[in-house]
Amino acid sequence: MKTAWLILFVIFWAFGPEAGAWADKSYVTDSFEITLRTGPSTGNKIVGMLTSGQPVEIIRTEGEWSLVRVMNDEKEGWVVSRYLINRLPWEIQAKELEEKVAALRAKLGQTEKDLGAMSHQSQDLAAQLKRKTQDLDRLHKEHSDLQKGAEGYLRLKALHEESEKNLAAARNELLTVAGENERMRSSQLNTWFLNGALVILCGLLIGTLIGRQQKKRKSSFA
Repeated sequence: MKTAWLILFVIFWAFGPEAGAWADKSYVTDSFEITLRTGPSTGNKIVGMLTSGQPVEIIRTEGEWSLVRVMNDEKEGWVVSRYLINRLPWEIQAKELEEKVAALRAKLGQTEKDLGAMSHQSQDLAAQLKRKTQDLDRLHKEHSDLQKGAEGYLRLKALHEESEKNLAAARNELLTVAGENERMRSSQLNTWFLNGALVILCGLLIGTLIGRQQKKRKSSFA
């Protein structure tokens, strides 16, 4: 059964309509070195040696042999088909993985540096934010103090204005009282003057009357 499938596979690749035109990329098998010959048998001349992982293009296959073209060399020859693989050899894959890992490590290192720089920047921003917050709190306190001072000033101003009004009213009242007192004193002085004048007048009248009576008495005695 396996032989029949192998024969069908060989017929398909050897006599198919695209057997001479189609080229498949393959690689020399892992950790191995194979011969490149002028024909599909070990009796043909060796024209080169292919190392593991070297890429080749399969031109056509005949039985257990494949005609290949060495990539980046353009040299053609026959190799044993079982020594060809369709995947990258493990050694090449491992090397590529190592390179990728190295690149990732370098990228990770750069990322860690960037994270460190971002961390320092974040700390600086946090410190700046703290200072700005403190400045803002101080400004709020100063504004509140100024507002309180302004309110106190307004209260003092209102009290001062009220005191000035009261003082003006007191002055006016005092002037009024002083005027009334002056009028009252003038009136009393006038009253006292009139009373004195009246007393003097009465005295004069009494003296005149007494004098007349004394004269009458003297004349009667004479």
